[in-house]
Amino acid sequence: MAQRSSQRIVYIIAFALLAAGLAGLVVSGVSKDSVYFLNVSEALAKGIDNLDKARLFGTVKAEGLHQSEDTVGVTFLLADSERPEQTIEVTYQGAVPDTFQPGAEVIVEGSPHGPHSGFSAHTLMTKCPSKYSQ
Repeated sequence: MAQRSSQRIVYIIAFALLAAGLAGLVVSGVSKDSVYFLNVSEALAKGIDNLDKARLFGTVKAEGLHQSEDTVGVTFLLADSERPEQTIEVTYQGAVPDTFQPGAEVIVEGSPHGPHSGFSAHTLMTKCPSKYSQ
């Protein structure tokens, strides 16, 4: 009888340790990789400087679009889809997708690069135009 009781205690302790370990992994994984997904007006309302990392959605404006001829990358104004007067300057260093153009809907992921100086993106994705869908 005492042996069964001690075996139960061992199983309960092992299960508790396993559950605590899994919970710790979930919490650390979620907090480490969490990124806000915001449109431009939400990011501006929250304060672009208050964001650590973010994924922003908007439309590329024709004004402020500068592609460097010397290096790979682009600087552009990302406008809110519903309020186009609200913009954030985005700098991206990397290969620019072929579908990137003024008026294209894009998602950028990155972080602010200093107070009131815009957004530095490490990922740039364009939404596929409707002409590709069937």
